[in-house]
Amino acid sequence: MSQYDLVVIGAGPGGYVAAIRAAQLGMKVACVERESLGGTCLNVGCIPSKALLDSSERYYAARHQLSRHGIRLEGVSLDLAALMKRKDEVVKQLAGGVGFLFRKNKVEHLPGHGKILGPGRVEVTARGVPPRVVQARNILIATGSAPSEIPALRFDGAHILSSTEGISLREVPTKLIVVGAGYIGLELGSVWSRLGSEVLVLEFLDGVLPSSDRECANALQKSLEKQGLKFRFQVTAQKAEVAGGKVKVHWTSRDGRETGVEAADKVLVAVGRRPVTDNLGLESVGIRLDARGFIPVDERFRAAEGVYAIGDVIGGIMLAHKAEEEGVACVELLAGRSGHVNYACCPSVVYTHPELASVGFTEEQCKSQGLAYKVGRFPMTANGRAKGMDETEGFVKILADARTDRVLGVHILSAHASDMIHECVAVMEFHGSSEDIARGFHAHPTLPEAIKEAALAVDGRAIHA
Repeated sequence: MSQYDLVVIGAGPGGYVAAIRAAQLGMKVACVERESLGGTCLNVGCIPSKALLDSSERYYAARHQLSRHGIRLEGVSLDLAALMKRKDEVVKQLAGGVGFLFRKNKVEHLPGHGKILGPGRVEVTARGVPPRVVQARNILIATGSAPSEIPALRFDGAHILSSTEGISLREVPTKLIVVGAGYIGLELGSVWSRLGSEVLVLEFLDGVLPSSDRECANALQKSLEKQGLKFRFQVTAQKAEVAGGKVKVHWTSRDGRETGVEAADKVLVAVGRRPVTDNLGLESVGIRLDARGFIPVDERFRAAEGVYAIGDVIGGIMLAHKAEEEGVACVELLAGRSGHVNYACCPSVVYTHPELASVGFTEEQCKSQGLAYKVGRFPMTANGRAKGMDETEGFVKILADARTDRVLGVHILSAHASDMIHECVAVMEFHGSSEDIARGFHAHPTLPEAIKEAALAVDGRAIHA
């Protein structure tokens, strides 16, 4: 029976990063994965969706924007098969990269499904080979999450789709209904809208991105509406009927006063994600899931003696980089080091166009917690580089403590916001102030100059607005 210092179950961003870091720290490590290396993020989530977002953005620009730059194109057309092939090639290359990193760091990949049989024992089962049992001083569960399903709209993979099918359509739907106005719904809705679909988004709440800063989320909604997406808020999907290659979605307003039916070629359900805990053998080590199906852990990510868990499966913000940091912290603590995750500085990004990147408190959270704060805003219309790039939509918003000037939160609605936010993450990690940002050099002309100006605006002294 093979023996390891650590067996990781799941090779998504949290699992494979934890396995590599553990190997760097001198542990003998194996990683069990029943599907493809890289998990949901690399194979059917973050990476392929961003590849589609980039391709669809270029197609949209070619049809609607490049003429403003003096670039005349005739007969622009979409080759969806080629677009999908490129997306698949990106995924294949990156998945192969994880395999290379495993070999480089001497992490053993155990293909199959991992199930805990008891303390220190993991069974690996795969098709065509006998089950294998390995021993481990420690076990790390990093099995991630899967799309949530709702009773009224059960996935059928053909007409009623999860995000997994939503990134692999062979034809552009004439009409697409998206149920859920979170980041997944908005991103994939944007992809298919750019490629030619009429997109209608149904949302139970009263606006998009319910956990985001309201001012920024509302501004993004208006931008998406200008791009052609339509929204219907405070409604619930009651049932779906598939007939003649179409889907009819029956909806009811939240107050029950209105009802309606919308027909479409496809329905994409994007109402969140659920933790994957099926057949893990958790009961064999005394682990009980909480009321929402997550694995409870302590401050060291310990779920039971010798068993740890990280990432989407333990709850919190469901982001790949959060899982990565938890994986590193967990194995560093196992190695006697000072692993730590500062959740207050975890950035989030909605990869629409413009992008919405955020870190720290929203204005609503500041108000609900009774914090005295100041706000600095700066519009991208006043940024020279944004003007030159024809990317003037959006603004930067900085929230700072009214007494200490410590940065409480930053929200950037802009092209390339995902690249700009990390300056603010670093400042917040060091408990920096808006004054620190304002006095730092920002090369001219660049988009991040808008961050400097927003920081100046916290104290009412922006130069260019």
